[in-house]
Amino acid sequence: METVNSVSSTEILQRMEKAMNAHDLDEFVDCFTEDFVSELPLHPQRNFVGRETVRKNWGALFAHVPDLVGTVLQSVVDGDRIWSEWEIRGNTQAGVPYLARGAAIHGLRDGRLASVRFYLDNVEDATEADG
Repeated sequence: METVNSVSSTEILQRMEKAMNAHDLDEFVDCFTEDFVSELPLHPQRNFVGRETVRKNWGALFAHVPDLVGTVLQSVVDGDRIWSEWEIRGNTQAGVPYLARGAAIHGLRDGRLASVRFYLDNVEDATEADG
């Protein structure tokens, strides 16, 4: 297994998934560097820099989807990059099914996630998705 600064490349992904599913916002945010760069090529107006924006965005998502569960479907390590496919599902506070799927390409630095190119998006009709 490849390592980045003595941390297994996939360990940080597993840590993030575990924190996401526990809705442990502090642990989740600790997976990212202070200067984390998030790029959303499909929605460039949503690009941002900084770990505190991760906290704000994911805190809002955890509140909006209180039973949110994220699953890494598969991942591949390529040097200091992790390519991963995700499924994130749950039900909103209003009881509406929530489902997002897609890929993320994370850059690693010092055992944390330093960047992402995020291709995750909402599934158009989550009530019809098989899962």
